[in-house]
Amino acid sequence: NSAKADNNRSNIYTMKATNSVARIINGIKHKRLGGGDIIVSEIGLGTQRWVSDDFNAPDESLCFDFLDKAILENGINLIDTAEQYPIPSSPRNPEGLVETTIGKWMKKHPGSREKVVIASKITGGRNINRQNIFNDIENSLKRLGTDYLDIYLLHWPARYTPQSNWGQSLTYQNEMEKYYNNHASFEEIAQAMGDLIKQGKLRGWGMCNDNAYGLTASCYVAKQLGVPPPVTLQNDFSIINRRIEENGVSEASSPINENVGFMAYNSLAGGILTGKYLNGPPVPYDDPNPISASIRAQINKTTPRGRHDDSWGRTLYRYRSEPAMQATLAYNDIAKRYGLTLTDLSLRWCRQRRSVTTVLLGQTSMKQLDEDIKIFQNQDDLSDEIMWEIDRIHMRNRLPIFSSTKVGKDWFYEGEIGEMIP
Repeated sequence: NSAKADNNRSNIYTMKATNSVARIINGIKHKRLGGGDIIVSEIGLGTQRWVSDDFNAPDESLCFDFLDKAILENGINLIDTAEQYPIPSSPRNPEGLVETTIGKWMKKHPGSREKVVIASKITGGRNINRQNIFNDIENSLKRLGTDYLDIYLLHWPARYTPQSNWGQSLTYQNEMEKYYNNHASFEEIAQAMGDLIKQGKLRGWGMCNDNAYGLTASCYVAKQLGVPPPVTLQNDFSIINRRIEENGVSEASSPINENVGFMAYNSLAGGILTGKYLNGPPVPYDDPNPISASIRAQINKTTPRGRHDDSWGRTLYRYRSEPAMQATLAYNDIAKRYGLTLTDLSLRWCRQRRSVTTVLLGQTSMKQLDEDIKIFQNQDDLSDEIMWEIDRIHMRNRLPIFSSTKVGKDWFYEGEIGEMIP
């Protein structure tokens, strides 16, 4: 029996193991996502802020240029979107416009649908039920101008979980359960996804902003129902947020266990890990002096460094906690010592993690996309020496984006954006 088990494990790794390299196109590795036949480039286009109301959002023309450069010229095949994109939206740029933009690009390039893997998402929470899963995917298909999706994800879980990546909340709060009594069950979700796959409208499914419990429960239920299990989990992951490696997700998703892929987002921590916020004045939201904060906010209207200087500053504060900035400075020092940029170090580190299938990156300029492509076309791994230097920093400052030196005595279990802490 032991020999048989060992042989089964060997077969898992050699036949259809998630994250195994299937091919290399124009220097970009393509990996298996989950245990099926969905193959994705290890860099994907993140589209959350495309055609949005952000000050530096790429317009439709630039989005088309991104798609031309990435898909048609450089071997990238993965596009990640959602029915809720763009964020932020408005009456002028409504939710769903990003899917419409992608659909217009595909219509402009006959045959391009077969070149891309499209992942979209249904809005989470109470919106998730069988009927809405069917209705919402139909609306996404219409906007995209296609008759199937490659991957359909829950944008965040139907159930309550503090793992949904808002602020610095990590602790499970039992008192929140009563507000989610009637949420869609794992069975209802898995069966709906399985029926869509059977109908040919979907190739694979998964979830975002979830944890090891949600991933494993979804896999077990799907197998019990006889429908395909999820192929991926998508979560916040970076050199300053290794949470999935230490909370059971990497164990659960391993080929030897549930064999599920992983899509990393915010791998540059909303731009913090590019290093552009390390010099110069603090982000206005972080400036304790109301006068200089107001002056900086006015300057930002004409010369912002990025979205932390704009309206996202409060929402994304976790990436600028004092422990997070200390870690970022330390990683920047490592990069300098080895002749790398902080962006290069951060993205190559992500790519080397065993659990990561693909890294989703959003750009606001062609220069950023060119830099990202160049990094992923460089197939040289970071040396063991560099990886150990990074690990030593991590051991001193383990989960910096969930740490805070600012918590006031009068905060009474609330974080900076109203989330429940600790």
